[in-house]
Amino acid sequence: MAVKQTAGRDQLGAFAPKFAELNDDVLFGEVWSREDKLSLRDRSLVTICVFMGKGLFDSSLKHHIMNAKNNGITKEEMAEIITHAGFYAGWPNAWATFNIAKEVYADDEPVKEEHGGWFGLGDPNTNFAQYFIGNSYLKPLTKPGESSIFIANVTFEPGCRNNWHIHHATKDGGQILICVDGEGWYQEEGKEARSLKPGDIVVIPANVKHWHGAKKDNWFSHLAIEVPGENTNNEWCEPVTDEQYDNL
Repeated sequence: MAVKQTAGRDQLGAFAPKFAELNDDVLFGEVWSREDKLSLRDRSLVTICVFMGKGLFDSSLKHHIMNAKNNGITKEEMAEIITHAGFYAGWPNAWATFNIAKEVYADDEPVKEEHGGWFGLGDPNTNFAQYFIGNSYLKPLTKPGESSIFIANVTFEPGCRNNWHIHHATKDGGQILICVDGEGWYQEEGKEARSLKPGDIVVIPANVKHWHGAKKDNWFSHLAIEVPGENTNNEWCEPVTDEQYDNL
């Protein structure tokens, strides 16, 4: 249903009362209100294309794009309308219209959900993907050669976990996990799984078989700190089966 328009009288009532009357009562009061002939949605579409074709990029065009949004034209449809009209109205006109439309539809942009806690998500952990079920991400926080201690932020998508593995060392070694975001699991062979949340710390001794990862419905991030030791190496073992994981 068309909304009663008063913009003409509000802005030009004292200076050009007749124009204001025609704008409010005829253009919007009669023409736009004939929804049985052409819907408000389609009238918005036509009006935007005319403004675009004439190169009118003032507040009026923004007003009509806002109306189009309110009249049911989606962001995807608006982008297609402007793209199509650009071939007839001119590419620079399309660019100018897109800049206005982006402002109007800004609230429709999906909000990117951030993961990884304070340290950020990092890059897909492709080098170790074969040892994970699901997708994980790695963000190194120290550089090789700068320190004897390697620290990285590791992020697991929901349901992701690494294989059983062992940090071997003949002296010292092992790993420390500091949980920074989401919820996850840690389990040593022969022991019950431990639920993890931000602030929890896990000290993993050398030569202990274990695994860690996210819970089913939660992302999970932890800092992984490699403890220096002698004759250290990592042994990757079998995956954590769905049956083992689902029974936690």
